[in-house]
Amino acid sequence: MVPFPSVLEPAPEPSCIPVRRPVLPLERLGALVEILICSGFPTQILLILVVRGLGLPMLMDDRALSPPFVFTVSLLDALAVVGLVLVFLRAHHESPRTVLFGEGRVFREALLGIATLPAVFMLILLVLVTILRFAPFLHNVTRNPLEDMLRTRGDAMIFAVVVMIAGGVREEVQRGFVAHRAGQYLGGAVWGVAVYSVFFGLGHFEQGYDAMIATALLGFVWGLLYISRRSIVAPMVSHAAFNLTQLLKYLAFAAR
Repeated sequence: MVPFPSVLEPAPEPSCIPVRRPVLPLERLGALVEILICSGFPTQILLILVVRGLGLPMLMDDRALSPPFVFTVSLLDALAVVGLVLVFLRAHHESPRTVLFGEGRVFREALLGIATLPAVFMLILLVLVTILRFAPFLHNVTRNPLEDMLRTRGDAMIFAVVVMIAGGVREEVQRGFVAHRAGQYLGGAVWGVAVYSVFFGLGHFEQGYDAMIATALLGFVWGLLYISRRSIVAPMVSHAAFNLTQLLKYLAFAAR
């Protein structure tokens, strides 16, 4: 016979599983605005206008991009975007250290970023070979216009700093912030990274359609790496090393 519970026995504890409140439309809108501001497009447009207004020409006499102009805008934009991300995180009482770098060891994450390089190069090689085989019309730019800026050894050295800071650091801070905000308010971190990667690829339109596809895919891969690690260190190191290796490869071939 199963005894009935005594009225003197304490009631069972209620479930301690927290119930997440629904996200308000205003919160979604605020997150979207923050992402757009930190996307790089508004800051770059503003900086281009300011730098040109200060008298620094955007193009040289032969209509090629001016290295000082591109370097100045890129580095100032990196500073502006990283600063905005920190401001928005602090405004939400979030720790930039936790959101961007996670709880893992930085050195171990950096080694992981270096370890991903062979896979990154194989992925890009596979994508480009597939495009040339099945859709060669997507290779519509024969020479990267950014390569025309590398006219002196000084240009190459400054460009190396730019591709690591404006590329590796700024873009991974952006991507980590987008994934974080999208995971909180916009339906999921993966969706946020996927959509952002499309715009990331479109930002490389001057390098050709094939470059747009390759960079969009790379951005998505680095975004997934951030989501899996909850740290920008591995994708940042991978991205910066990839950019630097591409630059060194070009300089090696150009020197022949």
